[in-house]
Amino acid sequence: MAAKAPQNSQSSNEASFTNNIPVPKTKMFVKSLAESPDLISIPSSYASMTGTPNTENQELSEEPEVKFPTIDFSLLTSGNPDQRSKVVDELAKACEEWGFFMVINHEVPERLMEAVIDGCREFFDLSDEDKLEFEGKHLLDPIRCGTSFNTTQEKVFYWRDYVKTFVHPQFFFPHTPQGFSEIAREYSKRTREVFLGIVEGISESLGLKAHGIYKTLNLESGIQIFMSNLYPPCPQPELAQGLPPHSDHGFLTFLTQNGVDGLQIQHNGKWINVSPIPNSFLVNTGDQLEILSNGKYKSLIHRVVLHRNKSRISLSIANGPSLDTVVTPAPELTVCQRPAYAGIKYKDFLELQQSNNLYGKSVLDRVRI
Repeated sequence: MAAKAPQNSQSSNEASFTNNIPVPKTKMFVKSLAESPDLISIPSSYASMTGTPNTENQELSEEPEVKFPTIDFSLLTSGNPDQRSKVVDELAKACEEWGFFMVINHEVPERLMEAVIDGCREFFDLSDEDKLEFEGKHLLDPIRCGTSFNTTQEKVFYWRDYVKTFVHPQFFFPHTPQGFSEIAREYSKRTREVFLGIVEGISESLGLKAHGIYKTLNLESGIQIFMSNLYPPCPQPELAQGLPPHSDHGFLTFLTQNGVDGLQIQHNGKWINVSPIPNSFLVNTGDQLEILSNGKYKSLIHRVVLHRNKSRISLSIANGPSLDTVVTPAPELTVCQRPAYAGIKYKDFLELQQSNNLYGKSVLDRVRI
């Protein structure tokens, strides 16, 4: 049976995911605003002075085709030591030079990937009233639906609706639309298996034992967050933002989308549009990997741009340590180089990011030494 969103009471398990930061009631989801028949320009509350991608300090890359790092997961797990060693080296290069790579041959069925995106679409097609049932009371509630990023702090809102749920170590999910919870549970489980395989490779690439990161970050109880984003058509995409330049709070984020591009990553001072290989995962490094690697692997700065006539749906699976894990640079990586980051409990790091404005590496900068 699909798990129903918490209503007026919390179990002791649910309480571990919450804090005391209130979430305001939203007046309208962006989807409803975008579908207004008389909408010809965006409200001033969505107009950003930095909204136009090509007028920011970093220029958009003019390279017609960028060859992104690609990781063949089947070779990483084939049992052939030579093939595995080669892929581990490729992971090291991707994490150090890009902070981004595509994963192919990952054994998550394409039909499942398509079904979960369809489920996201059906959720966003619910009425505003139905979606508000899952709005949540606090920024770390296990199920939360809303708009923008943090409307308590923002003066300018982002052209984005979202639903975010914690799916590991416990599975929480909205009870509607029918069947969505079951699909999301299977998708989250299969994606987590790929994540753990990639983590072993990254651990080895840093000179650690294969299970070193798994044990250090207590990934058995690690947080996995299912977050789907809707970016509706925008009448003035040059003025609004889907999401601003930012890094992710976790360790690795796995992204899929509905075939409409919009993700841009920052590489060598330029913004690059990302068009994924069919049936692949887009994976980017997060702040916890930068901390653990003592800065050897940097978390990726990325942003989302909008379309005038297209609606984009993306699904991010954020994977991180357990909430109570204090993340510090791995001791093996600080023998010849002093620690560059102070230790911080992952729950505290997560709360800092979720309760402030989203921009750059503002939270990571707080723990730099």
